[in-house]
Amino acid sequence: MILHALQEYYNRKAADPDSDIAPYGWEKKEIRFVITLDKAGQPIELADTEETIQNKKKSQTFLVPQSVKRTSGIASNLLWDTPAYALGVEPNGGTERTAKQFAAFKQRIVDLDLQTDAGIVAVLAFLNQDNPRAALEKFGEVWKQLSESGANVTFRLQGDRGLVCNRPGVESALNSSLDDKDQEICCLVTGEKDDLAITHPSIKGVWGAQSSGANIVSFNKSSFESFNKKQGDNAPIGKKAAFAYTTALNHLLHKDSAQRMQVGDASTVFWSEKNSEFDAQFALLFSDPPKDNPDQHTQAVRALLNAPQTGALPETDDSGMFYVLGLSPNASRISIRFWIAAPLRAMQNQIREHFCDLEIVAGVRQQPVFSLFRLLCSTAPLGKSENIPPNLAGDFLRSILEGQPYPATVLQAAVRRTKVERDIPTIRAALIKASINRNCRFRKTTNPKELTVSLDINNPNIGYRLGRLFAVLEKIQEEANPGIKNTIRDRFYAAASSAPVTVFGRLMTLKNHHLAKMENPGRRINMERLIGEIVSGIQDFPAFLPLEDQGRFAVGYYHQRQDFFTTKEKQD
Repeated sequence: MILHALQEYYNRKAADPDSDIAPYGWEKKEIRFVITLDKAGQPIELADTEETIQNKKKSQTFLVPQSVKRTSGIASNLLWDTPAYALGVEPNGGTERTAKQFAAFKQRIVDLDLQTDAGIVAVLAFLNQDNPRAALEKFGEVWKQLSESGANVTFRLQGDRGLVCNRPGVESALNSSLDDKDQEICCLVTGEKDDLAITHPSIKGVWGAQSSGANIVSFNKSSFESFNKKQGDNAPIGKKAAFAYTTALNHLLHKDSAQRMQVGDASTVFWSEKNSEFDAQFALLFSDPPKDNPDQHTQAVRALLNAPQTGALPETDDSGMFYVLGLSPNASRISIRFWIAAPLRAMQNQIREHFCDLEIVAGVRQQPVFSLFRLLCSTAPLGKSENIPPNLAGDFLRSILEGQPYPATVLQAAVRRTKVERDIPTIRAALIKASINRNCRFRKTTNPKELTVSLDINNPNIGYRLGRLFAVLEKIQEEANPGIKNTIRDRFYAAASSAPVTVFGRLMTLKNHHLAKMENPGRRINMERLIGEIVSGIQDFPAFLPLEDQGRFAVGYYHQRQDFFTTKEKQD
């Protein structure tokens, strides 16, 4: 299913003339150095294509023949490679292995059998000199950078706009060699006849994986093989399908791709079955906004929430499927952390429900919507991303996209952090509220009433009412002692939210002393009336509150505190 969806994505992109995806047998590669040769093979220019864009160094990207898969042996790319292969140059001097690499590079060009092509003739003439590097030393600093950096290098013929590998004769010869028949099989991905891919191209861009690339499909040990079959014959996939799915995945995983994001330790890519604007919007919904456009995330969420009213979503589900794939490193392989495939319309509805669940009353200057990363950081010690459990981010995203309750550890961590920090910021209150509401909706608990966006004076839940009562008692203490630094929240919040009977008797007694110190009689009466309204729904202080009621305690406290600072309209 995964490989088939990636192969279909590649076919759709390849059929689009405006797409920048590489055709079969080719790839887009950053090449830093380009040597321009005249027809006699003499170098006339050595260009460094590296430039700094937004404080990041980046080399120019060219369409070149697909790179070979290297292990411990020697295998050369065609007409481009590192200086060790292309020029026989190593930063610490040449070795016997370097000479073999250089010989393999020249032999790969000779095997094309294109002695009539002017570009090939020039390249071979240059490489067959006694000392090709001596002809490049005249370029001074650029040559020094080439020999020390180890960056990719290729060739261009004087007068051509493209590289030597892009000359029509070279392209034709390379494409013809790709059609050579080998072991023909019925491809597992396409169901069509194709040559067997013994090994599959490497996948690069997965955070934490080997820089040289890793594989989803791999049989590099005899213990992984069955029935005396070797490597790719254990899962027969054709060369074209293997190229298609790996090229599509590398395209999605590229560092400049708008269709990838990092979710914990999982490099996550997403795409739709048909062309859709949602491909570009998906990352905006869950990622932190860029510094130059801090409202980008909020605008994307609002557009999604308002889509049913504005008509942005179609009435019928004709937009095909939407796919989300999470990948994490595992030695030389890549693990599938999660795979979600759902109709695009259903996926949008699930995401909209997530942000609706997170809605909560907040101050004017507080962020109205929250990214996935910030939500997870609110549950981590010290608010640091490195303290987030490695599997939590992927499980959290999956629950959002599948419309399931959040992982149980999310509510546990949020309640625990609230007790430790004795503070309930808006983002954590929103997360606790959303977690409880989704549990109520899915599990049909004995207390099905969901938490509202703002204060709900009719909510009968004991945890919610005790949270409101705690907020009122703290407010009375603050008004009775202006400028107080440590309130009852700093001393009693953890005990009050988990074992109310141990502290609320004492707090109710302290309340009487605090009320007596209040100078405004009308304010005192209002506070007593508010306490009476809350306590009227409490028969007794319980000895213990379960986890979800501890979460309701936090939300009730937060709602009541926000209500104190909300301007009330005058009533007749």
